[in-house]
Amino acid sequence: MIYEDVETFASTLQQGRALIGLDLGTKTIGVAVSDGLLSVASPLETIKRTKYTADAARLSEIIAGREICGIVLGLPFNMDGSEGPRCQSTRAFARNFARQSELPITYWDERLSTVAAERALLEADASRKRRAEVIDNIAAAYILQGALDRLSHIKREATL
Repeated sequence: MIYEDVETFASTLQQGRALIGLDLGTKTIGVAVSDGLLSVASPLETIKRTKYTADAARLSEIIAGREICGIVLGLPFNMDGSEGPRCQSTRAFARNFARQSELPITYWDERLSTVAAERALLEADASRKRRAEVIDNIAAAYILQGALDRLSHIKREATL
């Protein structure tokens, strides 16, 4: 099931299980995972895209091996907030993946996540080659961390 808003998505999550965050690019998919407490996102890997079935199979392997309870997909809005072809492609990926998975899926605005990841890697003095290798899964971690922070805020509001 795909949820447009994080609040409804939050109500479907199983306690003590992790989330997976994805930064879908045209050539790669950055993958990050959270801890079971849904507090910290960590970069995991970058999948080189081939065709949908192979990409989805690799994601399914990761999900099965890590007790994942939900998926956060970075939605690449244009800077003016409109949706372009990349948003449509991400939504199509979500629809296709939702047909084969029971996990709830939500979107997170990924504007500037790659810029933030690049900046962090530059500050860490990573080489150009190293930045190219890890930029996508670092961006996925930024996307997932934004969603985790929002989920934490929702949880705090519910207890007040």
